[in-house]
Amino acid sequence: MMKDGPYFEDLPVGTVCETGTYTMSREAIIEYARVYDPQPFHLTDEGAAKSFFGRLVASGWHSASVTMKLMVESEFFGTTGLIGLGVDELRWPKPVLPGDVVHVRAEVVENTPTKSGGRARLRWATTLLNERDEVVFSFVSLTLFPGRPH
Repeated sequence: MMKDGPYFEDLPVGTVCETGTYTMSREAIIEYARVYDPQPFHLTDEGAAKSFFGRLVASGWHSASVTMKLMVESEFFGTTGLIGLGVDELRWPKPVLPGDVVHVRAEVVENTPTKSGGRARLRWATTLLNERDEVVFSFVSLTLFPGRPH
C-alpha cells in the first residue's frame, strides 16, 4: 500500500528523489519505435548502421516515457501523484543504448505555495541517468502538489 502524500510541505528546495531502475531492452526499443517513432536508427541494426549513431538507439521519447514510468512507480510520490503544469529545457545529451540500465534523479529547485493556499507549484530538475551515471535525458518540470490536510 502506498503512503499518503507527500505534500508540498514535505518537499523543500533541495529535496532529491531517486527511483528504481529500468533496463532498456533491445526488444522494447524496437517496439516503442515501431509504434511511436519509426526512424531507421530505432528500428534495425541495418538502418542504424547508416545513421549518425552507427548503431541501434532508443527514441528520446521512449526515454521520456520510461522517466515518467519510473517516477510514477517510485514510492517517493506516494498517493499524491504527479500533476504536470509544464516542461522546459528538454535535452537528450547522450543516446540510450540497448541494455542500458537507467534511473531517475529529480531535485526540487522551487517550491512556491499558491496565493489561494492549500497547494504549491514545485519546479523539478530531473535527469535520467544510465548505469555509468551519464545523463541521457534531462528536463525541468513544473508540478502542482497539495498541502497537508488539516
